[in-house]
Amino acid sequence: MKNVLFITYFWPPSGKASLHWPLFIIKHLPKFGWQPFVVTANEDSFSHDDDSLLKEIDPNLVVIKTAANEPFNFYRKFLGKQSDSPLIASETISLENKGWKHRFAIWVRMNLFVPDARVGWNFSAVGGIQKIFAEHKIDAIISIGPPHSSHLIGKKISTRYNIPHVPVLIDPWVDIVYYKNFRRNPITLMLDNYFERSTMDNASKIIFVTKSAREDYEKKYPWIKNKSEVLYWGYNEEYFAPLTKSKGGDEEIILHAGNIFGYQKPIGLWESIKHEIDQGRKLRLRFVGTVAPEIKSSIESAGLSFITEYKGFLSYKEVVQEMMNATYLLMCASEKRHVPGKLFEYLRTGNKIIAFGDDNEEVQSIVSETQAGNLFKYNYSGNDIFQKISSSVQKPEATKQFSRETIAEQLTKILNTL
Repeated sequence: MKNVLFITYFWPPSGKASLHWPLFIIKHLPKFGWQPFVVTANEDSFSHDDDSLLKEIDPNLVVIKTAANEPFNFYRKFLGKQSDSPLIASETISLENKGWKHRFAIWVRMNLFVPDARVGWNFSAVGGIQKIFAEHKIDAIISIGPPHSSHLIGKKISTRYNIPHVPVLIDPWVDIVYYKNFRRNPITLMLDNYFERSTMDNASKIIFVTKSAREDYEKKYPWIKNKSEVLYWGYNEEYFAPLTKSKGGDEEIILHAGNIFGYQKPIGLWESIKHEIDQGRKLRLRFVGTVAPEIKSSIESAGLSFITEYKGFLSYKEVVQEMMNATYLLMCASEKRHVPGKLFEYLRTGNKIIAFGDDNEEVQSIVSETQAGNLFKYNYSGNDIFQKISSSVQKPEATKQFSRETIAEQLTKILNTL
């Protein structure tokens, strides 16, 4: 059996959604001939804890946690928050907050931390990795980003020990959608581009979780074409298999799971919901996760506050049950390269999907192939959204390709070529 080192900032008990890919891929790797090892950070300021994920970790898995060296305690103090007050990603970059301290904090985040605000972890992570190297022979390194500073750790260890490095880009790097509507200093951009380019150059393989992101990077760096791969986000069959839809009342639930940011306003959906309610239909809008102030304001302006509930953070197991119980599942893509991870979990439920995204051909292709729902542009203004998706009848067989066990097997085939 060969050994592979995972460098991932997020790890249980963090409830961060982006850790699900490495966590559940790692779970399946040994059955395909690869033994994983993990180096991770010892804290995560933005995520709620989800202790239920701890049981997914093999007790024999070697996990080294090192100091995160996060700047967010200073951020809280600067804004006058309590040291233990929760931080919400969608609020920290909200444009609705006009306070000078908030705006200055955004400027610092965008320009003084390169590649990102978690780069402080790099100082301690290398020491943790050396502890693993002292006792085990490592055959490959996989780094997970964001935070993309994790890839710099992978590149450093790769060049030091001459071991193949495989960065996994769950989101784009230099032009990640979080930077939308913000300006970055030219020197900051130049340095960030250098880090990205040198990582692409050093990598033995590069894994993207969307085809559109891979195509975008291949246009930017043509030489990576023969070493880039796509492994979708996927879903965990073991979480869905034992579940059944709970019988509720006569209300139809429209659920959004995860973070929703201010630039993801599906105004047309609010209009359609209002139209249906006026016709006597019993609909309820439910959010699980964080909701940006701009989204809440738009719902209030549409007169839908009375049928809307915000359930906040729930454990992953609870979120999956909420997905199963829903009648409709709302998904909002950030940009044309964005295929939200929740889409694959939505697919597994068999419930109808109402997706929004501008020029997102990949999401359109996936929902069309599986016949799971429809994709609408953000400026869609018709009152017929529910009529358009009423005929959707999903093809379960088309969804099975996205199970994480299947994706883990695909990853090992890539590793075997290194």
